[in-house]
Amino acid sequence: MTDNNLVIDVVSDMVCPWCFIGKRRLEEALSLYHQQHPDAPTPLVRWNPFQLNPDLPAGGVSREAYLAQKFGDRAQGVYDRVSAVGKEVGIDFRFDLIAHQPNTLLAHSLVAQASDPLAQALLVEALFGAYFLQGQDLSQRETLSAIARACGLSADQIQNALSREDALGAIQAKDQSARDLGINGVPFYIFNASLGVSGAQAASTLVQAMQEALQEATP
Repeated sequence: MTDNNLVIDVVSDMVCPWCFIGKRRLEEALSLYHQQHPDAPTPLVRWNPFQLNPDLPAGGVSREAYLAQKFGDRAQGVYDRVSAVGKEVGIDFRFDLIAHQPNTLLAHSLVAQASDPLAQALLVEALFGAYFLQGQDLSQRETLSAIARACGLSADQIQNALSREDALGAIQAKDQSARDLGINGVPFYIFNASLGVSGAQAASTLVQAMQEALQEATP
């Protein structure tokens, strides 16, 4: 535990639209929690890696080919539903702009370098936005570097994230640890390392999980 009495580990992937929706719902939940506990410390939110497609080539693949293999002729219906839910939380998904399905190992490595929680949240938001709102290719080092610089990461942090084998290996190990815990879909929330909630749940559900985690932590 840290000095925070509530730690929330979010396991997600920045090419998962439900994870973007889940981030918005978590933000709503944190606002509700603050209203209910105005004197409590702000919960610590940490972003943890999970690759939906760990076997993709490092440079990614064509989005069209990826969707055809994953969904067949169901892709349009699947994303129509996601788009509708996205609008409910203020996200205007632009799936039409996405031409490339990236491998996200490097993007996750950048997030891990942003050790400050606020900087990490800023970078996660920027990566979601770059992919789902602008159709940027998150497999390109130049693209990732530009996003990271705009979010305040140093040149050394960016270099470490994109080039150091130990940094990339640490992301793969964390991804595997999540799978070893039985996580096979994201978003997945872990409250105080004890209570897990799967899926982009409503804010009220997440607040309830926060309350339960706090009760469990109380002697």
